[in-house]
Amino acid sequence: MELPFAEPYKIKVTEPLRRSTPEERTKWIREVRYNLFALRSDQVFIDLLTDSGTGAMSHQQWSEMMLGDESYAGSASYYKLKNVINDLLGMPYFVPTHQGRAAENVLFSATISEGDLVPGNAHFDTTKGHIEFRRAVAIDCTIDEASNTTLYHPFKGNIDPEKLEAVFRAHPREKIPMCMLTVTCNTSGGQPVSMANIREVSALCKKYSIPLFFDAARFAENAYFIKTREKEYANHTIEDIVGEMFSYADGATMSCKKDAIVNIGGFLACRNKELFEKISMFCILYEGYLTYGGLAGRDLAAIAQGLMEGCDFHYLESRIEQTAYLGKLLKEYGVPFQEPVGGHAVFVDAQKMLPHIPQEQYPAQTLAVELYIEGGVRGVEVGTLLADRDPVSGENRYPALELLRLAIPRRVYTNNHIEYVATCLGNIYQRRNKLTNGLRITWEAPIMRHFTVELERIGENT
Repeated sequence: MELPFAEPYKIKVTEPLRRSTPEERTKWIREVRYNLFALRSDQVFIDLLTDSGTGAMSHQQWSEMMLGDESYAGSASYYKLKNVINDLLGMPYFVPTHQGRAAENVLFSATISEGDLVPGNAHFDTTKGHIEFRRAVAIDCTIDEASNTTLYHPFKGNIDPEKLEAVFRAHPREKIPMCMLTVTCNTSGGQPVSMANIREVSALCKKYSIPLFFDAARFAENAYFIKTREKEYANHTIEDIVGEMFSYADGATMSCKKDAIVNIGGFLACRNKELFEKISMFCILYEGYLTYGGLAGRDLAAIAQGLMEGCDFHYLESRIEQTAYLGKLLKEYGVPFQEPVGGHAVFVDAQKMLPHIPQEQYPAQTLAVELYIEGGVRGVEVGTLLADRDPVSGENRYPALELLRLAIPRRVYTNNHIEYVATCLGNIYQRRNKLTNGLRITWEAPIMRHFTVELERIGENT
């Protein structure tokens, strides 16, 4: 008899969760104007808003926290992290930052000017926000297969080389400071990028003398998919795959709150000394001195340990199989989602689940609100709200995908929690045709509106 799968860790500390009623949750979500970011954590039963900074650190990471060197300059914890980044990623230069978007701010401050173009594969919201804040343009070159949630493609995060080369050919080299490749690609559904695609994109970038940067928040999960879906890498270690991935890149930003399994932290790494000298100035200006970058020494030490743990195959297998388990249960209930399941989250297809609610009424946000009322489960919209308005016309941008992301924190929830989430969505699916009222915006920020937006349910006040 084959042995069942079991998590490669045991639970040492627990945190109580508060149960609430649907009536309470209906009242709370109205009070925060249907913005799930504005809920208090004690109003949430299972929190799948994000996998960023929400994981459970290991006993070895907590031990490293106690060993942290809090020197302002030249911290031993900094050099511990520097060695891990160089050994694992092959990047000799790096600056720590307080999180991933801070690394983007430092990088783009040194490299992007008004009118520039940054092609990539469905840029993450903060990446696009930083680009557009500088009056530059983010260009999505993701393969067309990514927009078909029912189509199986093992690497829906891939860049379409023809789309990318068309951008390179159509614009002067000096207007394209970099190509940004997100591994795995969050916005398209947590989808991985193949090694073959990384290699091809790198070759194109070299052909046109354009630097290639990774958004490497979930690089280890991407390496796991390469190992399990690209036959020639089946016998490679995760560390070897990671090493080859980064050998094709000129630099990387990383939110360590993902695959380094810490609660805060990020970094910017590169190969070019001249670029490092430029980013150093902005690191000092925005984050802090080069050897702490807005972080405590104990955080640097925990990141160093977490980067190594995040590349452990058995940990990755457990983490990604739990996400796949949620997808398996949802499929049994008939709930549509982006297939195949990505690494860090299941992305429910709100357009297929609520086809009677038009995109201008935010069906993914409507579904997210309903899931919260149903069971106290908090997810996040990845659709028209997140896509924001066109910075020139001021009109809503309507993306091809209207998704509800259920991001699973690392080493936090059991499969009983996963089954609870699936049942909540199954219940909503059964009564989906009764959800007839979408949402409209009553207030929004001029950029990255989804974090602070205020909405109302259509017909609620009439």
